[in-house]
Amino acid sequence: MFIFATLSSYFLGALAVILDKFLLGSKRISSAPVYSFYIGVSGLFVLLFIPFGFYFPSSFQIFLSLISGGMFSVGILFLYFAIQKGEASRVTPIVGAIIPIITCFLSYLTSNESFVSVQMIGIVVLIFGGLLISFDLPLKIDKRKFVLGFWDSFWAGIFLALAYFLFKFVYNEQSFLNGFIWTRIGSFMGVMIYLIIPDWRKNILGSFHSFSKPQKKEYQTGSLFVANKIIGGISSMLLNFAISLGSVTIVNSLVSSQYVFVLVLAFFAHKKFPNAFEEKLKFWDWAQKAGAIVLIGVGIILIFK
Repeated sequence: MFIFATLSSYFLGALAVILDKFLLGSKRISSAPVYSFYIGVSGLFVLLFIPFGFYFPSSFQIFLSLISGGMFSVGILFLYFAIQKGEASRVTPIVGAIIPIITCFLSYLTSNESFVSVQMIGIVVLIFGGLLISFDLPLKIDKRKFVLGFWDSFWAGIFLALAYFLFKFVYNEQSFLNGFIWTRIGSFMGVMIYLIIPDWRKNILGSFHSFSKPQKKEYQTGSLFVANKIIGGISSMLLNFAISLGSVTIVNSLVSSQYVFVLVLAFFAHKKFPNAFEEKLKFWDWAQKAGAIVLIGVGIILIFK
């Protein structure tokens, strides 16, 4: 049962990534900061759950919740930059490879645990898999170019790993619902900082005008945005449900299935919307991506061993 829930979660997560790419790649949403801003604002809907278990924890816990939520917003911003610039089937595995590496090192630094040899091998395999999917093959000596969006994917992985790591400390001391509400408030506060940057503020405020006098395209964009967030929410719920039923190690190890789903969905999406999805569809591109996904999956399994 938990295997089915896990795979369903990762499939819906892949579908959410494809919809993100469509909304950003087709310019239906003008920029990654605008998209990330609306994600942070929409998170305030969690305030509807205040009557069901909200309370004020310690000052340190409030600070930790807000900081982790803000880091999550920064990670999502970099992720959307990466999705907007690069191929969805390349940038998402990079983020997925970086997160467990950073999480593993943070666990090592904050505890007395040490890495066993199999974990070190897993880290090396993850790095190699991330690099493999980041380069265009065959490599030329005078031209070694990372995939578009690599550095955005790198920073997305860093900030999301930090956020997830701090989430653990939040949920260790607070109920899940209360911690979730406080971290969503932190995410909202994080996206408010976007308004400090003149170009981002101009784009965000300009988007308000589009929604104040919506045309057919704006209605479609709004509907896709809402549908995408519902899909993402169901994916998150299924993942937590799977963890509650079965092995966390197996659940985390199956994350590479999401990259496979992204690869397949991106193929069909490119056929339908070639301008929004700039996927390379030659045989060696598929072979390179598939090989990298296998390595990333093996690396994650070894780390969580």
